[in-house]
Amino acid sequence: MNYLHARLLRKRNMLMVRSFTILLLNCIAFKLACCFSSSISSLKALPLVGHLEFEDVHPASKDFGNRYQLLPLAVLHPKSVSDIASVIRHIWMMGPHSQLTVAARGRGHSLQGQSQTRHGIVIHMESLEPQKKLQVHSVGGPTPSVDVSGGELWINILHETLKYGLAPKSWTDYLHLTVGGTLSNAGISGQAFRHGPQISNVHQLEVVTGKGEILNCSERQNSDLFHGVLGGLGQFGIITRARIALEPAPTMVKWMRVLYLDFAAFAKDQERLISSDDHKFDYIEGFVIINRTGLLDNWRLSFTPEDPIEASQFKSDGRNLYCLEVAKYFNKLDEDKKDVMNQEVKESLSELSYISSTLFSTEVTYDEFLDRVHVSEIKLRSKGQWEVPHPWLNLLVPRSRVNEFAKGVFGNILTDTSNGPVIVYPVNKSKWDNRSSAVTPEEEEEIFYLVAILTSAVPGSTGEDGVDQIIKRNKRILEFSEAAGLGLKQYLPHYTTRHEWRSHFGPKWDDFVRRKSRYDPLAMLAPGQRIFEKALLVSPHSS
Repeated sequence: MNYLHARLLRKRNMLMVRSFTILLLNCIAFKLACCFSSSISSLKALPLVGHLEFEDVHPASKDFGNRYQLLPLAVLHPKSVSDIASVIRHIWMMGPHSQLTVAARGRGHSLQGQSQTRHGIVIHMESLEPQKKLQVHSVGGPTPSVDVSGGELWINILHETLKYGLAPKSWTDYLHLTVGGTLSNAGISGQAFRHGPQISNVHQLEVVTGKGEILNCSERQNSDLFHGVLGGLGQFGIITRARIALEPAPTMVKWMRVLYLDFAAFAKDQERLISSDDHKFDYIEGFVIINRTGLLDNWRLSFTPEDPIEASQFKSDGRNLYCLEVAKYFNKLDEDKKDVMNQEVKESLSELSYISSTLFSTEVTYDEFLDRVHVSEIKLRSKGQWEVPHPWLNLLVPRSRVNEFAKGVFGNILTDTSNGPVIVYPVNKSKWDNRSSAVTPEEEEEIFYLVAILTSAVPGSTGEDGVDQIIKRNKRILEFSEAAGLGLKQYLPHYTTRHEWRSHFGPKWDDFVRRKSRYDPLAMLAPGQRIFEKALLVSPHSS
């Protein structure tokens, strides 16, 4: 009887706990609904030049990575910088009890939801209409520059500045990205060995902080914010305008590719080229070719072999190949000058140890060369292969450990690269400003490498091409690197714990936290980076 009584009592207690839990969850849901309703009402009352969209918000819940989907409360389509400042200031004044956060979104080219926010406000930066269109300054002077909106695409900047015979000094491989997006990371490509990343080529910024303040900043004005925002992953403010350094633009590009069978020889030649005082080439990158056949036949569609007979006899026998890709910029020349340039290029290449039968080259216009990835995008879109999961992994590897990395990763972990390139090239650390928030390997070495494993997943696949398998492979690469103590850093980083972020930023962590507390005390900006959670650090009514 006692046993039956105890059992009934236990059952009653469980029912009470369950009922209480349901009641609590309903209360929380009701409170959230009230909060959202109140937030929507107050946001709708804001006087804006642009508008807030509360219905059609689904496009802002996805990104290029195509793996995360966070539905925002609303999307701001700003027509002026004051629109952005008004919304952020409004949320700031609501204080810590509001759960609203803000994410700036350009082309949504983030990989793991960094440009998203759940139940917050996404700012559609391309809607931003600057008071003045692209403005080119000091066209004939020693330091030309261009003022651009933070929501402007680099491809548009290229087309506009070329009208003046000028162009930005540093690029990314893909130009259909916004200025604010790339400057919040670093922005690197094959020109970085000469000019550094894009963040090293900025004169001035206009930034809206997490308090809704509109601040101009540069080396001399608000310099702490200036350096913090560059490479700051959107944590301290939203870039609404930038002044970008320009240089005289070439009109043509001689574009060459050669192959290596040995990674050490490939890396040695890359380092030799970027360390040369006279910079014999203007662009230097490389990529790894694993388990690919018919490669040279593919290249013949757009590249010409220097020796067609020898090239046709080349066989890789299933081995890994390493491609060095270089470019020489020039203006349209008469035949005599062009012969001299070609001879200089030939002499420069003769100093390298590539497989002689694999030299392929072509000539294209400067804008065709810079926009080359867009051509691939158009082809992939036509086949329905662009909007697929992209579990990319981007790493910065110390020079002294890159051979060890290559042996362990290219030799044992990566077995196929048919669904995306594996890019490898060195950059000079001295071209990076250590005062910025951008992180590079901590080793005191002049050179480090970018390794970008840009694999696209096949939708619905459960095999090696499936997203889960690619993520597992990426994890193996990171685990191998950590176990070997390689000291690498993630570029476009993704972590989920405070410990991991602290380790990532290393000596820069304390400054990073200090800047967050100063410029975004409620931690409302860029929640998709998963570095900070929204919390009260200071009173929203303090100065």
